[in-house]
Amino acid sequence: MKLRILFLTNKVPFPPKDGGSIATFGMIKPFADAGHKVTVLAMNTRKHHVTPFEIPNDLQAQITFHLVEVPAHIKLIELLKNLLFSKLPYNAERFIDNKYTKKLESLLSAFEYDIIQLEGLYLYPYIPTIRKFSKAKIAYRSHNIEHEIWERSAIQAKGLKKFYLNILSSRLKQFELDSINTYDLLLPITERDNSKLREMGNKKPSFSIPAGFDIDSQIQKQTDFEMNIFFIGALDWLPNQEGIIWFIERCWPQILKQEPTVILKIAGRNAPSWLIDKLNVKNTQYLGEIDDAKEYIINNGIMIAPMLSGSGMRIKIIEGMLYQKAIITSTIGCEGIKVKNEEQLFIADTPADFSKYVLSLLRNRKKIIETGAKAFKFVKDEYNNQHLNNKLVAFYNQHIG
Repeated sequence: MKLRILFLTNKVPFPPKDGGSIATFGMIKPFADAGHKVTVLAMNTRKHHVTPFEIPNDLQAQITFHLVEVPAHIKLIELLKNLLFSKLPYNAERFIDNKYTKKLESLLSAFEYDIIQLEGLYLYPYIPTIRKFSKAKIAYRSHNIEHEIWERSAIQAKGLKKFYLNILSSRLKQFELDSINTYDLLLPITERDNSKLREMGNKKPSFSIPAGFDIDSQIQKQTDFEMNIFFIGALDWLPNQEGIIWFIERCWPQILKQEPTVILKIAGRNAPSWLIDKLNVKNTQYLGEIDDAKEYIINNGIMIAPMLSGSGMRIKIIEGMLYQKAIITSTIGCEGIKVKNEEQLFIADTPADFSKYVLSLLRNRKKIIETGAKAFKFVKDEYNNQHLNNKLVAFYNQHIG
């Protein structure tokens, strides 16, 4: 049965540059490729702004895009008002928009859908509108356990920042609890998150569906790359900021003592000026946003993903494995990814262990290639977009009858 499915997103999922848009686009495109009727209602935010002509014509022929201008940027005055006079988390309040509601009402009044899929927690406030105007099944795709990100960041923070993050995480937890069972179907991005949401009270049918990738186009064995260290990730996201600062301050000096000529390349968009200052230390190259993430990953040697906080699934780690990289991350970094340490990647939670793995790989190109091959096989077996989509369609057909 071909489905009529409406995706609600809080940013335009094209181009798929960051983890969230990769996960969303990787869900939407296979539905369209399989011949399902796909519509996307996206908030076109100031931070992730896209003009319609940036979306390729062939993609617009497959998928109907509706972009609604929703600024959603952080304003200090609004943040303070929220802190003093609201019980909602500011993260969520920024995405509650009347124009978006009106467009949603218009679509639901004009068309019938089988499934309306919410891509992330911040679309939850639109469920009452959907219930009013549609009989479609509502599927909530949980990209992460949102309050965990900020709880873990609060542990790392100090002073007023710690105070605010504790308030934010508490409000987000209540916001997530309020959302439980308001949907019809639950799609956690990892089985670990599925278990957490059950503990929080979910009683609706659930199906764990990770972010997938187009595997068939990624077959070439990777053996030619520079023997250096690299990082890639959105640098306006707090967990990435924490992780790369931790690596530079706690690990990088140890590595340079033994390998004084090694280079660390850092790529990522929207880095604030204070962070750029911290990144510019000996033997580092801050590249900003890069045009071709695939080329960047393939051409460089050892990928680091030092994660001290965060939740859900680390899409860039899966992407690095797809491109056959040897990756060093933390226990939090590979949370929800069923890998074994020193098999498909390397897991380290202390500066000493992280540095040890980096130095070992710098001296062993063969080990990088072998680990990358195992990583690719793992992604090919577990994260094939079309296979995942087929399973999800079967889950949907089971519940819309």
